Formats: sequence, C-alpha cells, structure tokens
Amino acid sequence: MLLIDLGAAAVLLLLCAQCLHGSALPAVSSYEFTAYRMQQYNLAQQKRGCRGAIVVAEARSADEPVLTRRCVIMKVPDFTTEKYLQAQKQNAAAILILLPKNISGISHDTLQSFMVSESKTLLKETLMPVYVAPEDEQLLYMYEEVKQAAATRTSSIFIRVLRSMITATAFQILVSNNAPIKAITDNSIITLEGVLPGAGEDVPTIVITAHYDSYGLAPWLSYGADSNGSGVTILLELARLFQKLYSSSSTRPPYHLMFSLTGGGKYNFLGTKRWIEENLDHAESSLLHDNVAFVLCLDTLASGDELHMHVSRPPKPETPMHTFIHHLEEVVSSRFPWVKVGLVHKKINLVESTVAWEHERYSLRRIPGFTLSHLEDPKSELRGSMLDTMSQVDFRKMKRNGIIIAEALAQYMYNLSDKGSPKDVQVFRGQMEFQDSRMSSLMSFLTSVPRATQLLDKEPSHILMVNSLEHEFKRYLQQVHRHNFRQDKRDPDITFFDQMDQPIVMYRVKPAAFDLFLGGCIAAYLGIVYYAIQNFGCFYTKLKAAVKSKHQ
Repeated sequence: MLLIDLGAAAVLLLLCAQCLHGSALPAVSSYEFTAYRMQQYNLAQQKRGCRGAIVVAEARSADEPVLTRRCVIMKVPDFTTEKYLQAQKQNAAAILILLPKNISGISHDTLQSFMVSESKTLLKETLMPVYVAPEDEQLLYMYEEVKQAAATRTSSIFIRVLRSMITATAFQILVSNNAPIKAITDNSIITLEGVLPGAGEDVPTIVITAHYDSYGLAPWLSYGADSNGSGVTILLELARLFQKLYSSSSTRPPYHLMFSLTGGGKYNFLGTKRWIEENLDHAESSLLHDNVAFVLCLDTLASGDELHMHVSRPPKPETPMHTFIHHLEEVVSSRFPWVKVGLVHKKINLVESTVAWEHERYSLRRIPGFTLSHLEDPKSELRGSMLDTMSQVDFRKMKRNGIIIAEALAQYMYNLSDKGSPKDVQVFRGQMEFQDSRMSSLMSFLTSVPRATQLLDKEPSHILMVNSLEHEFKRYLQQVHRHNFRQDKRDPDITFFDQMDQPIVMYRVKPAAFDLFLGGCIAAYLGIVYYAIQNFGCFYTKLKAAVKSKHQ
C-alpha cells in the first residue's frame, strides 16, 4: 500500500507542476510599442520638461507603496500631481501614461484633474523619464495585471507569497536607446500673413491674428482643438467672408484687413515676436509701420458662454479699440444676451521673461491690441493639454463666437451705428453666413495631426499642414507672405531636444520565485521516484506479503 501511495503522490505532484506551467504565460514573451516622451525644451534660460529617456525597470502600479527603481504605469484617472510627485520622491525609474483612444468617454472631473496635473508637470524639469502611449489590448492587460498585484498587498502574507510564486506575472519595460539626447537648434518658426486692401489711401489697418501650434505633455499627441484650432478656424472663415465684401468696390470698407497665422505661440509667442520685428525693424514698408487701428488676437473660442477681452491697458474712450469693443458688446447684448462679456486688465510685467497672451507682444511695441478668449485665466490648463481634442469643441458656440466677431467688425468698419442701422442688424446671413460644414472640415483637418512647434518643419505630414494653411490664405487674401524665422544657433530663443518618440519593449516573464517553485516540484518528484527505486525490494516483499494474506 505504501508503494501505491508514493506512486500516486509522485504522479499528482508532477501533474500539478505541469498544470501550473502549462497555464502560465510563456517564460519570456515581448511586445514592442511606440511611446512618446514628455516635452523637453529650454526657453528664456529656463529648463523645462523631461531630461531622461532610458528605462530598464519592472512595471508597477501607482497604488504600490514602494516605487523605487520601478516604471509606474498609470491611466488618465491615476495621473495626479500627488502621485507624480510621490513617484519623483521615491526615485521611480519612469512613468508610463496610457492614453485612451476615445477621450470623450472620460468624465469632466477626471479630464480637469488630468489637465491640471499635466500643466503643473510641464512647469518644471525632471530627470525621471515620462512617456505617454496610446492604449491597446496588450498595454491594458499589463495595466490590469500590475493593478491586481498591487491589490493583493492587502491580502494575507500566505496568499501574497503564493500568488507571487505561482501566478504573478512580471513586466519589464525597456527603452534601450543608448544614444545621448541631442539639442535641436535648426528649428524654424513659420508665420503666414495676407491682406485685404481697403478703399482709399493711407487708411487704417486692422490686424486679425491667431497662433496655430499646439502644446501638451507629449508633442506627438498634442492636437490643440480648442487651443488654438478654434482661433485658426474662425480666422479662416473671417478671411473667406470679408473677401466677398472686399471683392467689390461698392462694399470695400476704408480699412486694410491684415490676417496672420503665427507659429511658436505656445513658446512665448516667438513667431509673433519675430514677425513684429521683421515688419517694424527690417522691412522698408509695412502696414504695421502705418496707422494700426488695433490688433485682434483669437485664442481658445470653442466653448463656454463667456467672452473675455484681455488687454494690457484699458482702452481710452473714442479710440478705435474702445469703439470696436463697444460694437462687440452691442452685438452680444442684442443677439446673444446669455453670453457674458467682460474686460480683463492685466499689466505686462517687464521683469518676467514670458508673456501671457499674444496681444502683449504688440503692446510691448506700442501697438494697441487685445485677445478674445472664453478663458479668463491665461494659465488655464486647457491652453496646453493632450486631452484638448475634438471632444472639447462645441461647434455651435464656436460659430456663435465667430458671428459676434464678424458682425462687430462690420459695424465698426462700415460705421453702421452712426448711419442709423439697428443694433441687431445682420450683415453675415444667407450666402454670407458662417458655414457649419466648412468649420467642421477645417477643425477636423487641423486636428488630424499634432501641430507642436518642434514637428511642423520636420515631418512631411506636418509640413503639409502649414502648406495647406498657406493655400487657404492665397485662396482668399492678397499679398500673402510666408516667413520662415530660423533661430540663431549660437543664441537660440528656444532649444528643443530629440528622441521624442521611442520604441519600447515590454517583456512579460514569470518571476524567479515561480522557477524555484517549479524546480522544487520536479525535485520532489524525482526524490520520490529515487526513494521508490532504492527501496524496491522492501516494497516488493511487503506487497507480496499483503497479496498472500489477502488470498488466505
């Protein structure tokens, strides 16, 4: 009977080990995916963003108590300022953020929390590599596994050890690019300009401008729908509509209407700065040299029921800017009374090396201007986020804001109030109205590729984006110019860095404890077999005696 028991135990032990090994994941399997590194740049002697790139670490959940030398895996709801700082404090090896493909499925509170954390993260530099990768099935599986492993920390010690030895799966994250991160100093910032010449000579100029680049934690994943795809879309529609008015001498107003799309808006409005310098300091003749009525900057206009007019100094009565703002307020009160309009006065701090809004670049050169936005705070997290996608755009409100601007411009340029026209007069209606389909297609086109400044003069698809914007200008405007502002390599205004997209390999392995457990099972099986062979004579004698006694 003892021989039978030992044989059964050996077979059972072997089957158990084989079962565990067969149900386990492959001993070593790998999955390669592309992740995008956090911004890294130097601006105005300030270093910002992620300075590290190499990662060789085990994946862990943000819920783990110990993160030292681990790669912390987070989804959008997990990424908070507190958890980011905790990972930094514990000297985590890296952070990998998984970005969902469908942003619209994220709750508003979660969205706002992520944007705030993203904005704060970008204000300082860190040596810890931070990567962002679009979610997929394999990455979500890894996330759930490390999340489950973190949850077992509250279980008993026996269960935790057993799971670690038998069922746990370890994930190794590897970014093995050993090439040093290099500075990129040959970036060019592109600015487009075009004009609709007014009737008469020496007439005032109104400048309408918007910056077209996007910004976020990872440049390759920053599409900038509201900020500032909305401003670009409204500007292009204004160019189309006013071109119809300017095409006939009978409806051409006595104002030059200049349009500009500027690059580098997310980096201290460097494109605007260089364009103003080009026109005022180097060009022999420029409309900016002459009588500029005001500059209207369009920034983040695709949401909300508020319109804030940001100024560096309150406009004086009877000035062109004061009169235009009055017309804008009349259009809102007569046609859109639920929209709140307000003037936000913020002085330019000359001690600071950066400006808050685009109009401040003009104010520094004593050119009157203001920025129109649904945002009151220039430091709003919405002005630079990967989550600023089409889901953040309310097309009805963007169209409404465009109508308000267009009608106010028409009332000002044609002096309609002094001619006895009613306050709710509509110039842009019928064939002259804003087209929903065109605004939708423009926004879809603008958000089809990321418009980060460091990409727009490097990647073919991004170069095509700028070329298409230039084509739109040439379609409706005259005297279209494209300015390529290259930086001084010895003293660049801004320095970007390479290795912004990296191939990452995820290795999926069983922990060493599992190999030890499996080895123990095999050793126990072999020990039982060896013991049975060594004592075969004894077992045979006992078995023979047992059989004989049974027959008796």
